[in-house]
Amino acid sequence: MDKSDPLRQLWLATVLLTRLPLPHLPQSAFAMGAQAVWAYPLVGLAVGATGAVAGQIALTLGLPVIAAAVLALAVMMLVTGAMHEDGLADVFDGFWGGFTSARRLEIMRDSQIGTYGVLALITVVALRVGAISALLHTSPMAIIAAAALSRAMMPLLMFALPHARKDGLSQSVGRPSAAPLAICLTIGALVSLSCLAAGGLITIAIALAVCAGVAGVAMRKIGGQTGDVLGATQQLSEAAILLTCTTFL
Repeated sequence: MDKSDPLRQLWLATVLLTRLPLPHLPQSAFAMGAQAVWAYPLVGLAVGATGAVAGQIALTLGLPVIAAAVLALAVMMLVTGAMHEDGLADVFDGFWGGFTSARRLEIMRDSQIGTYGVLALITVVALRVGAISALLHTSPMAIIAAAALSRAMMPLLMFALPHARKDGLSQSVGRPSAAPLAICLTIGALVSLSCLAAGGLITIAIALAVCAGVAGVAMRKIGGQTGDVLGATQQLSEAAILLTCTTFL
């Protein structure tokens, strides 16, 4: 597989970030995972568009706006396999359930969910549903912008922080270089600005602030990033972007 082929890299990014029934890639393809991060916001754009369309269809069918928002979010979770939600729960369980870095990493790898994880999921999902319900009528494009821009934050964290463990999904993907990261951030910013006009600048600032906050906590708690930390970053930044959009749209 040609590592420089943009379409192949987009395919790989889609395989990594969704659970769509795509043709299987050979194991050798995953060696270019770090080069494919530029496409993360494009995958997010597709995920957000799917959710926004589902929400609009639900409204057209006469469903209450809160039900339409729940369905929009459920569709996005279905497309991604709720992998980022799983990361969010693991991070909260590990970061606040353990007293040492080793113990926190051990908890994060445990398939069982604890109190911190449950509360984090309930809180973030409720915030996203509330924000989406407010935006479906006024600005469904904000849902697309949030999904794309929040996924652009993941490669930024991959670039900025060391790996906290010697195995796992993030470790296997690797650390992206500056070029694909720059393309990733540019695409995320352009999608946000296209969907939200000048308001996109505010959402970019909010997303970067959330990313910086997660990075600081991750360094203190486990000394770096993991796939779970990346998923939590996506979830928290998406929620923050959506909530911000409700204040000016």
